Amino acid sequence: MPEYHAVKGDMPSLDFFKNPEKAAQATLDAQQILGVDAAIMFADLLPVMEPMGLALDYLPGKGPVFANPVRSARDVAQLVNAPAEEATPYIAQTVKNILQELPGHIALIGFAGAPFTLASYAIEGQGSRNYVYVKQMMYNTPELWHQLMAKLVEQVVSYLQLQIKSGVDAVQLFDTWVGSLSVGDFRTFVLPHLKQLLEKLQAQVPVIYFGTGNSHLLPEVAGVGFDVMALDWRTPLVPTWEQLQLPAVQGNLDPIVLCSNPKTIAAQAGALLADVAGRNGHIFNLGHGIIPETPVDNVKYLVEFVQSYGA
Repeated sequence: MPEYHAVKGDMPSLDFFKNPEKAAQATLDAQQILGVDAAIMFADLLPVMEPMGLALDYLPGKGPVFANPVRSARDVAQLVNAPAEEATPYIAQTVKNILQELPGHIALIGFAGAPFTLASYAIEGQGSRNYVYVKQMMYNTPELWHQLMAKLVEQVVSYLQLQIKSGVDAVQLFDTWVGSLSVGDFRTFVLPHLKQLLEKLQAQVPVIYFGTGNSHLLPEVAGVGFDVMALDWRTPLVPTWEQLQLPAVQGNLDPIVLCSNPKTIAAQAGALLADVAGRNGHIFNLGHGIIPETPVDNVKYLVEFVQSYGA
């Protein structure tokens, strides 16, 4: 969005994410321009790990990179946990800045990366297709893996608690890489930590779990007890909702539909809404993030279509 680039200017991405004034403005602009029913706090998944001791940078054409990936027992031992008020104080101020300007009827959603996805970035050092280093640690040194996950759970819990204390209405946990795991590996290496995270969080607000490519894992995730399960576009929404008896679901239009035309958008979104048939507990959303090539006017059209359909 042009408005986003106007706010960011030439500021490095990491500085932008940590700037409460600019992050709040990016949040408010997106909600106002698109007309959506909730605002999502503008931030990134990875800065929460920087104060733990990881050297994070965002490189043009490459994305986020850790210069000192976590590969050994010494690396894990050197990771530092600190209360989010000390480690990431800018998040509290970002939330407060947003709430000062956000209309009262618009909810604010906070978020964080889930432990597995954060661990994957930390171990690989950057994006990955095969997660070789991640799975090597899981299989070769499972105790070390669990130590790393425990540290990440502690930091994420503190980070989300600070957001809740600052006034967000809900929090969303992003597990974008979890679909790379088998059911057995998920059950052994991830599920206990998700359960512990939710127990420790003791949230006073709804908690949304957002994974992608993880249809095969949803029966396991359903038992954790999240308030809302986000389903990606490859997952049949209503049958999955009914089969797993989920309290609420979020999703799940293919985001690439927004790169088509209004007629197609109306047909695809209309078919999804017709399947849901107005039952309580459905939050209309995309099944994954918007890609940069998406025309903004198409997003606006989708929002207006869904809102008018509901009316």
